[in-house]
Amino acid sequence: MNGSRILRKWIGHPWVGLLLRVYLGGIFIYASTYKINFPGEFAETIASYQLLPFWAVNTAALVMPWAELVSGILMVLGVRTKAAAAAIGGMLVMFSLAILITLLRGIPIGCGCFTSVEDPLGWGTFWRDLLWLGMTLQVYFFPSALQLEGRLIESLREVEA
Repeated sequence: MNGSRILRKWIGHPWVGLLLRVYLGGIFIYASTYKINFPGEFAETIASYQLLPFWAVNTAALVMPWAELVSGILMVLGVRTKAAAAAIGGMLVMFSLAILITLLRGIPIGCGCFTSVEDPLGWGTFWRDLLWLGMTLQVYFFPSALQLEGRLIESLREVEA
């Protein structure tokens, strides 16, 4: 009982939330930049997964990177953190399912997560995305330090306590 209380206190600590928030937001900002600059290459990557109909590939290649960028920026700044965490969590669920299906089908492609030329998709990518999803759940369910959602002063008091 005492161990679970300590674990919960550590996991829910505002500074842990801040670190995870900035880390995840930074990952999504970084991941979006290449895709925004090279949407044609990203469209080819999306098509190689063979999961979307042909007519939806270009739209996904244009919309997804901007959703990653906006969500990442909001997450780093601590603005609308729950909404950003929900968006990032939804994208991670979608990415994890796409990776799982592609791995089970045995299609030898790169992830397309950060650039169009990457190592082949593997189980490590799947587990990494699930780990990031767990981090996103922490950010969603626990408040973090220095959130700018009208509670910056309150979060500073929490950290001091």
